[in-house]
Amino acid sequence: MNLTLKIWRQKNASDKGKLVDYKISDVSPDMSFLEMLDVLNEQLINEGDEPVAFDHDCREGICGMCSLYINGEAHGPDRGVTTCQLHMRMFKDGDTIFIEPFRAKAFPVVKDLVVDRSSFDRIQHAGGFISVNTSGNTIDANAIPVNKADADKAFEAATCIGCGACVATCKNSSAMLFVGAKVSQFALLPQGKVEATDRVLNMVRQMDEEGFGNCTNTGACEVECPKGISLENIARMNREYLKASLKG
Repeated sequence: MNLTLKIWRQKNASDKGKLVDYKISDVSPDMSFLEMLDVLNEQLINEGDEPVAFDHDCREGICGMCSLYINGEAHGPDRGVTTCQLHMRMFKDGDTIFIEPFRAKAFPVVKDLVVDRSSFDRIQHAGGFISVNTSGNTIDANAIPVNKADADKAFEAATCIGCGACVATCKNSSAMLFVGAKVSQFALLPQGKVEATDRVLNMVRQMDEEGFGNCTNTGACEVECPKGISLENIARMNREYLKASLKG
C-alpha cells in the first residue's frame, strides 16, 4: 500500500507544533501500525531527517504506552485493541492517515506523539493500593472467601492498562473510567474494603487536581477502551464516593 501520513510534529511542550505530511510506500497489510512507523523512521533517518518520536514498549497490548490518536479515534479504527495491535489491513491503498498525540490538559506533549501520562501514576499513588500487614501475621489470600461474581468484576476492572484512551476520546478529557476501574478492583474485594473510604476520596481529589474533566455520560470511553472497561465502574466509583463523603 502507498499512504500519506499527516503526523503531528512538536519539538517540546512549549513548541506550537504542526501536522507534517509524509509519503510511505510498499506498506504490507500484515504490518502493525507501529511497524509501519518504524519503516517511516528508518526512511527519515536514511534521508538525514529527525525520526518521529512515539511511545511504545511491549507491543503486545499489555503496557498501554502506544497511545496514538489515529484518524480521530484513540488507538485507531479497530476495536478492542491498542495501537500496537492495530494492523495496516484496516486501511486502504492511497489512504491519508492523521496521526496525533492524545490531547488533554493532564497529558502534556513531551515530543511529537509522546505525552506525559504521569498524572495517572499520581492518581494511583493517592490510593490505588492496599496496605498489607507483613509482620508475620499475614493471612493466606485463599483463606478469605470471595463471591465469584465479585471476583470476576474485580478482575475485569483490573484489566485496565492505564493507556488513557478514555481521556483522549472524552469531550471533557475525563479520567473517570480509569479511576472507576482502579477503585472498583479493590472495592469489590474484602482486602480493599479496609481503606475504601480514604481510597476513593483521595483518588478522586487527585484526579481533579490533575485537571481532568467530569464524565460526559456519552459512553465514548467504553467504546474506545482497548480492554472494554465497563461504564459500571464509573457508577460504582460514584456510589463509593457518596458513601465515603457521608462517612467523612
